[in-house]
Amino acid sequence: MKLSVLGCAGSFPGPDSPCSSYVIEAEGFRLLLDFGNGAMGALQRHPAGLHGIDAILLSHLHCDHMSDACVYMVVRRYDPAGKHPPLPLYGPAGAGERIAQIYGPEEGVGGSVEDVYDVKTLQPGRFAVGPFTVEAARVNHPVETFGLRIEHGDTAMAYSADTGRTDALVDLARDVDLFLCEASYLDDKPHPPDLHLTGFEAGEYATRANARRLVLTHFVKAWGDPEQSLEEAKRSFDGPIELAYAGAEYTV
Repeated sequence: MKLSVLGCAGSFPGPDSPCSSYVIEAEGFRLLLDFGNGAMGALQRHPAGLHGIDAILLSHLHCDHMSDACVYMVVRRYDPAGKHPPLPLYGPAGAGERIAQIYGPEEGVGGSVEDVYDVKTLQPGRFAVGPFTVEAARVNHPVETFGLRIEHGDTAMAYSADTGRTDALVDLARDVDLFLCEASYLDDKPHPPDLHLTGFEAGEYATRANARRLVLTHFVKAWGDPEQSLEEAKRSFDGPIELAYAGAEYTV
């Protein structure tokens, strides 16, 4: 698998990155994992371009993880070359309605997204998306949110999505080759509970899961320095650790 980072800013776009969005590729199939604010600009710089995505998977319905799925409606509905077939979009219950609400109704199609997306409701469990096997599990966030394990052949990666502390991450990331885990807060500063992780906590879960590699993401630079998150994670995980950045690519 190949993992490309379109955006890794959390909660709102950062000074040097769009919000959460990643492209996962295998066998010529491209899965877009989350589609946060500003990610569509980065997608146009990716080899996939605007029309090279084969499916979208939204971990949850906060805007920093899904808002560009709304503006992407224009790309597929009003392409001068012609309309495109509905694109598979996996998301929590109500994903289609949320996208339609943000986009707004239009004459002739009302508030429907059915001409653009084939919406499929995420539920806990395992399912296939193209060549990938995906496992979804609820994590600890104020709205319905799914952490994800994505397997292809004998390789696997996990994605924490947005979460506070939860043992679900241990199972999702068990023995993975790469654990893409959020590190929004700093351990030495007060922060709300049951919302996000610190770098230290991300490292703890990587250790408990026996992950081979940890990539920290979902940085809110207005609230803290990602380099400090990295130092925190090094105290709790002794494997390879990196900071995600817009444009980064990883082989899984």
